This record gives sequence, structure tokens and C-alpha cells, in this order.
Amino acid sequence: MNDDQLLRYSRQILLPQVGTEGQQALLDASVLIIGMGGLGSPVAMYLAAAGVGRLILADFDHVDLSNLQRQIVHRTADIGRPKVESARDALAALNPEIEIEAVQGHLDRAALLELSRRCDLVVDACDNFETRFLLNEVCHAARTPLVSGAVIRLEGQVAVFRHDGTGPCYRCLYREEGGVAEACSENGVLAPVAGVVGCIQAVEALKLLLDLGKTLDDRLLLLDAQSMEWRTLKLARDPDCPVCGGG
Repeated sequence: MNDDQLLRYSRQILLPQVGTEGQQALLDASVLIIGMGGLGSPVAMYLAAAGVGRLILADFDHVDLSNLQRQIVHRTADIGRPKVESARDALAALNPEIEIEAVQGHLDRAALLELSRRCDLVVDACDNFETRFLLNEVCHAARTPLVSGAVIRLEGQVAVFRHDGTGPCYRCLYREEGGVAEACSENGVLAPVAGVVGCIQAVEALKLLLDLGKTLDDRLLLLDAQSMEWRTLKLARDPDCPVCGGG
């Protein structure tokens, strides 16, 4: 690291759990973020600020006026632009030293699998079950850790799936036939709730990259912001899971 990097990341380097070796590990790391919306915005901003050396941003959508209430990586001037391009520019302004790859468009299984194999971990910041199920499958196939988050109304959740053959996967938690996907456009969301959940995803991602502390493996962290209560549920591997198979 050069002198500017030592100064930029000095508050992290001061942490005994990080130090210069940990900061170098972050600079050498690569993270794929799926979704540049309410969750992906704080995740991307904090990972960029923390010095994760390479971020791959994936999203098919364009910035809309209704996004700006919670998708804080975008600006009013970005309305109409692809979200990945808007986010790339904002992150580059925040930390010009990191590498940012913008992937625009709908990604099929093969494309997601290739991207997940190129990174150290994947952050699921999307807003629909179909993409979450597919992302879980490709991360399991690639053996890439997955940090999953979701938010709706005043509620949020975060979990970590290592995909190392020992713990549960996302499909152990949610069966494909169970539940109808809910969207913010239909149900609303309080803006800072998305920020809280996204920030927790960023913390869990950094902990995974640094091999620091105890991550949310085999646990589901639930937030009810209306009562400001947190709950943690223990997750078990489903022996009949169609993805991880339990064996």
C-alpha cells in the first residue's frame, strides 16, 4: 500500500482485527453485487469506501425518479441512465483507486455462474425471488459465499450462505412454490430501512473477506423497524433441498 492508501484506510487499519494485512486482503478482493437499488446502494458505497479492490455491479434497470427516495448511490441527474453506470460513476468519485465493472442487462444462469466464479463473494441485493433462487443455485455450483438481504415496508432480513457443503442454502429457507414475491412498488418501503439492511450486508461481506468474527452463517437476522426489534432465527439444512441436497 502507498501512503495515500494508508491514510485513506487508516481508521480500519487501526483495528487489531484488520491491520495492514487485512486491508491488503480487501484491496485484493473481488465482490459481485447483484442489484443497484435500495440494498445495493449502501452495500456498494461502503465496500468501495472500505477499499474492496474490485467491484462487479450487475443490474438491468435504469434510474427512475421513484428510486431516489432510497437508492442513494444515484442522483437526480442520473434519471434515465442505466443504474450500473450511475453507480459506477458515484463509486469512482468516492474511491478512484478501486476497479469497478458495470454489467448491464438481464443475466442468465451461465452468465451469473461465470461472474460468481470470478469473485470472492456475492451480495444478493435484488428484489425478486426468481433472481434470488437462481443466484443461490449458481453460488452453490461455484462454491462462492452469498450474503443475502431483503427489505419491504418496515421489515428487513439478512443471512449468509457459505456454500461450502456444511450449512443450509437459500432454498432451504424458502421453497420456490411457497410465497408470492413482494415489490416495493406495490407495498412501499421506508427509505432508511433499506439502508440499515444494506449496511448489515456490507458488514457481513467485509467480515467474510477478512475472516473476522462470527458471520450470519446458519442464521437469519430479522428487523422489525416499526417496533425497532431484532430477532435471530437458527437455520437448518433441508435434507430434501433441491439445490444443496443435504448430503
